[in-house]
Amino acid sequence: MTEPDRRRWRLVRARSDAVPASVRRFTQRARRRRMRALVPWAIAAGVLVLVGSGWLVVYQSSVFAVRSVEISGVSLLTPYDVHEAAAVPMGRPLARVDLGQIRRRVAALAPVERVTVSRDWPAALRVRVTERVPAAAVPQSKQFLLIDSHGVAFQTVSTRPADLPLVRLAHPAATDLATRSALKVLTAMPEALSVRVAELVVNSPAGIELRLRDDRRVVWGDATESALKARTALTLLNHRGRVVDVSAPDVVTLSD
Repeated sequence: MTEPDRRRWRLVRARSDAVPASVRRFTQRARRRRMRALVPWAIAAGVLVLVGSGWLVVYQSSVFAVRSVEISGVSLLTPYDVHEAAAVPMGRPLARVDLGQIRRRVAALAPVERVTVSRDWPAALRVRVTERVPAAAVPQSKQFLLIDSHGVAFQTVSTRPADLPLVRLAHPAATDLATRSALKVLTAMPEALSVRVAELVVNSPAGIELRLRDDRRVVWGDATESALKARTALTLLNHRGRVVDVSAPDVVTLSD
């Protein structure tokens, strides 16, 4: 190509008004469509970055690590007892602590009836304990075993609690039929009768006897019809007789 030809073919930047308005509008609309199409992808990428960063902070870093354990609801136990049983992995990220395992370890303590474990962000665990309430005291040698309303034995004390009924049982346990029968009798007994009872003697599930504070005895039998037996016993105790037999409440007896 000769020099004159090259001079004729020089590119010249066109002025904006040289492009038709319709073409400019079409180009602008196309650019906006491309930008709108990119917005969801940009948002998704931003969300992924935030989620990933949050996961690293919560599950891997020490920012939300366990630094304290708050224990409440204990009186029979001490906070130290619960803390030792819980065995909380101090310094582990709070989100990675297995609350179920901690709950099971604390629940294995005999005086514990229920326990809840929760995270207290940013760096603490809460352990709330509900302790068992004694329903009766069972003499064992020179000590007394406390059992709750379900028959669970959970504490041994050296002196008899003055506010608990005394129940003589051979094998106190939640699975023991004699234990469950004795507790049913205690539950059904009205206060007017219970205040007169010194102790329950349970020779068998069907061999329950009340020994009263005035040295009289009430032969109770099994735990069935306990409400009726209690009313009948209260009536008969107004009469003379050292032994009241309400084991068959339809045919009761009084004897010396």
